[in-house]
Order: sequence, then structure tokens, then C-alpha cells
Amino acid sequence: MMIEAILDIETTGLLFEKDRVVEIACIELNNHIPTKNIFHSFISPDTVKVSQEAFEVHGYSDEFLADKPKFKEIAQVFLNFIKDKTLIIHNADFDLSFINNEFKRLGIKPIIKTNVIDTLQIARSKFPGLANNLDALCKRFKINNDNREKHSALLDCNLLAKIYIELIDKKELILDLQTNLQEFDQNVKKSKGSSFTINISEEQKAEYKKFLKKNVPNSFANSDL
Repeated sequence: MMIEAILDIETTGLLFEKDRVVEIACIELNNHIPTKNIFHSFISPDTVKVSQEAFEVHGYSDEFLADKPKFKEIAQVFLNFIKDKTLIIHNADFDLSFINNEFKRLGIKPIIKTNVIDTLQIARSKFPGLANNLDALCKRFKINNDNREKHSALLDCNLLAKIYIELIDKKELILDLQTNLQEFDQNVKKSKGSSFTINISEEQKAEYKKFLKKNVPNSFANSDL
């Protein structure tokens, strides 16, 4: 059984030494299949202001982020969620530099790259010389990204989960998460940006087992979800 987590962040700017994380999202994968276990939180950057460039990318204003939890308030829940999981990140150096700098402020050990798969590096090796950002990969793999008017860590995790399956040639495992994503977005709005996790139920596990038996090779169909 392989447990992974798609991870993405949004920030106040591009410089990890002075900018801060304002959103983290993770989607758990079990043998490459999304399990509906989700971590998501908006985060107050404290006294750091959102740069104009970053605001144009994700649309999170200083006013919107002002009442959100600080990183130290969500750090342990986040750590619990990613514990013992391989992290799947697009452009891992960027995300890890910010997350590890947040950890450094709190005296927490950094995430090491041996526990990380960088999908940007995989894409560059498969498509050298081509654009390999999320939008380009969605277009290449015919993944619908019409909702991506602005960057969002949760939406980008959803897209990256599908891109990752394509990059590792496991097309038969692709699941449509659009309905789940709408549910998660509603939960985010209701919680006013506080962090949360969603756990898969026994009924949902049974549904995935049915899916596996019908759609994937025996090695996956017989796995324990």
C-alpha cells in the first residue's frame, strides 16, 4: 500500500526569506487513488502584506487573511496529516523553501526532499523544452481547468492529482474529483478559512473497492484501502 499526499501552497510573494505562506492544501492518495482525506487551511501571514503580484495570482487580500489562523496554529495538524506520506509537489523547491522556513521559525525539523516527488522534474524529463506548468500540462493531458481563473492551493492539488496519474502512466486510475472539490470549497467557506481534515468513511472505502475491481489491475484491486 502506497500512501502519498498531493501538496500545494500560496504565498504573499516569491521570496521565502521574507514572504509567508497564506494557504496550504493536501489531498491524500492511496495507491495513486484520491481517498477524500483532505487537509486545507488559509493562513494569516501576520504582519507581512500580500504583494500586488501575488494578489493577482491568487486573489487573497490582506483583509481576507487577517482573521485566519497563524501558521503555528495549524502546524501540528498539518504535520499529522503528512506524517509517513510521500509528498507530491509541482516545483517542490519553491513550496519546500516556504514551508521549511515556516518550520524554522517554530523550531520544527524541515521536510527533506527524499520524501518528495517533484512532478515538475518528471514533466521536464518527459517533455524537454516544452512548458510544464500546471496550465500547460492540463492542456497537454486534456484535463479541464476552466475553474482556474485564479490559483488556489486546493484547486491546484485537485488538478495535480490528475496530472500526476498521467505523468506516471496510470491513466486507468483517474477519478473525477470535481464534485468533491465543490464540497471542500463549501466547507472552506463555512469554516471561514480555518483548517480542517476530511476522513474517508467505511462506505466510501467500499465504493472505491468496487471501482478498483471494475477498473484497475488485480494488484490494485486486491489492495487494502
